[in-house]
Amino acid sequence: MITDKKINGLLFLVLLLSGIEVHAQPSGIFQKAKDKSTKAIEKKIDNNTTGEEGKTADKSGNRSSTVVAGDSLIFAEDFSAFQPGTIATSFKTNGKATIRMVADQKGKWLDLGDREIYKFSNPLNYPSRFTLSFDIIAKAEHVKDIAPLSFGFASDNSVHHYDSNIGTYVQLHYYDTNQVNIGSSKPEKFVNTTFDLEPWINRPLHIVLSVNGERMAVYLNDVKLADAVLFSPTEAKNFYITAPWRYANDSGVLVSNFKVSGFKE
Repeated sequence: MITDKKINGLLFLVLLLSGIEVHAQPSGIFQKAKDKSTKAIEKKIDNNTTGEEGKTADKSGNRSSTVVAGDSLIFAEDFSAFQPGTIATSFKTNGKATIRMVADQKGKWLDLGDREIYKFSNPLNYPSRFTLSFDIIAKAEHVKDIAPLSFGFASDNSVHHYDSNIGTYVQLHYYDTNQVNIGSSKPEKFVNTTFDLEPWINRPLHIVLSVNGERMAVYLNDVKLADAVLFSPTEAKNFYITAPWRYANDSGVLVSNFKVSGFKE
């Protein structure tokens, strides 16, 4: 016969066991939730890390590349044959192609007057694949003292009119410090990219234009900024440089060390 005492004992035991079970279940739930939350956080961190690393690697891959220069010389001009203060006959312009020396720099340089355009005196017969390289010295106290400079390939070799962004072009926005525009009128193409121009004030910046048929790759200091279709199949190519329309505080831009090279078959 079950007494009241035994009944009470059994009830106490049931309640005690139930309490332990009730206590254990939330603890397990909380622990599982904690584990799941931890895993979710760890996964988010892993994803963010992977994403950032991928982005950095991709950016680096797009911005750097080895320049393959032509191996067959077509044209070269470093102005070594001209005395400082004389006019370079290898270039024609709507202004003056005056040769200068630059303090603390080797060689001789063509001084680009403001609002002047320059082209080779004798048009070149470019092969389908070639590289054209030269150096730029932007002389200034501050990078913002210089208005944009452009260079590229025009359809004719006339210098009667001062104009920028002709045909297929590259434009360096010095007064914006890091903006570079690359484009073409035929076909219509525009690429806006960046390159820090400020560190290249008062020292040579090496430019390479690598042309392969209708495509042109643009390199500044061995950094590839673009590689796109920028020529129509029948368009003529005449290299030009358009000087900035404004110089402030006795600034200026000079160019030298031109080299055009094709590729042996």
